[in-house]
Amino acid sequence: MPCVISSPSTDSGKTTLSLLISCWAFSKGIKMQTFKVGPDYLDQQQLSSIGQPICRNLDIFLSGEEWVQKSYFEHSLKYELSLIEGAMGMFDGLGATAFSSTANVAKLLDAPIIFIVNARGQVASLLPTFRGFRDFDNDLSIKGIIFNNVNSDRHEKLIREVFKNEDIEILGFLPSDSKINIDKANLGLISPIDSDRKIDVDYFASFAEKNLNLACLIKFLKSPQKKILNNSKNRDFKVHKSKPIAIAEDKIFHFQYPETKEFLHEIGIPLIPWSIFNNEEIPDEASSLIIPGGFPEKYACHISNSEKSLKSLREFRKKGFIYAECGGMMILGDQIKDENDNYYKMSGILPFKSKKSNLTLGYRYIKGIKDTPIIKQNQLIRGHEFHYWGIESSFSEFDLRKSERKNQLSSPWEIKSWETEFKNEGWSDKKLHASWIHLHLPSCPEVAKNFIEATQVNYF
Repeated sequence: MPCVISSPSTDSGKTTLSLLISCWAFSKGIKMQTFKVGPDYLDQQQLSSIGQPICRNLDIFLSGEEWVQKSYFEHSLKYELSLIEGAMGMFDGLGATAFSSTANVAKLLDAPIIFIVNARGQVASLLPTFRGFRDFDNDLSIKGIIFNNVNSDRHEKLIREVFKNEDIEILGFLPSDSKINIDKANLGLISPIDSDRKIDVDYFASFAEKNLNLACLIKFLKSPQKKILNNSKNRDFKVHKSKPIAIAEDKIFHFQYPETKEFLHEIGIPLIPWSIFNNEEIPDEASSLIIPGGFPEKYACHISNSEKSLKSLREFRKKGFIYAECGGMMILGDQIKDENDNYYKMSGILPFKSKKSNLTLGYRYIKGIKDTPIIKQNQLIRGHEFHYWGIESSFSEFDLRKSERKNQLSSPWEIKSWETEFKNEGWSDKKLHASWIHLHLPSCPEVAKNFIEATQVNYF
């Protein structure tokens, strides 16, 4: 059964270990399906960048247990090996709970855990850390342990001495090495789409062979036995005489779950890529437009100079349906203040400016406050936020009512986190939905149906 890579905390080495194993498998000509616990886009992109199958997100809060199980078995059964990378610490989930945590996913899938621990500055203290996690939940099974940042033979020897009486397989000691470090930025790892530094697959594979006990580790990577799950969910969404949807796809906008495109393709909707980075016009045949999240603040000057794209976006606003998430919403505003505190003009479709703010992240409960193309009044769904930029200012209600181009814009929903109360968020009218919130469209049939109705005239 494939293992879950977990740890006591973030920055322990989970992504590095997952990449090392995946690169090693690739070097041997072995296809490995990787998964990432939680709503993460950046770790998932790293694991998808080395020639292996696309990494899949497993998120119980966003998608529900049935979807997580279905996705896991459907994709892992296609390949010889599989691996699940956890998120944060093992029990860190929604708010102060373990719901939707790595532990939650491991128990749902009955998967063993390989524990990776940052051993820098520790020897004997590693033992109570391990025992605490091992004994905290008897429904979990930690089958192996790997120690990160072990930089001498003496350090390794002392750790082995400490763990000599423990019933746990030691599967490796990873020394510090700048060549296997992944660059980071505000939101976490730098996306391989947005970086000139690519993973050296051969070096990672060689490093794995030298520092991991792969002969023992591989038994925890074997894909599961065949499991039959209901796969009829998308039959209710078959589209006839479909109209194409354009999707912004380039080094600026790429925060999108692969299942979204797969779902739309499966039900018969043609998809057309559109690049703002390349100053392209939105294709004439597109009836709707998706602008996913990304890093418009990093490319604000470039976007502002992409006059053909921005003009096309303003023209499209008059005729087509626009769905924008997070960074995608930011270019619909009037201006963006970039990383160097310079303001740049955007499309001006929405009445706000955006600038760097405090980090906002976490799961969100969502309740519809009116009927919109995405959510209906009182409908309950779930999403997540992850952004450093925020709205600096917006037009007054008087200006909003006065301006004909704003088309009676108002919030589509109210949102709350684990510890906060509901508040209005986002912008919408009959032809637009823009919000900080990221949704997992294909695992939410209610939202998927609303979306299809907004983008297609003849459906079902």
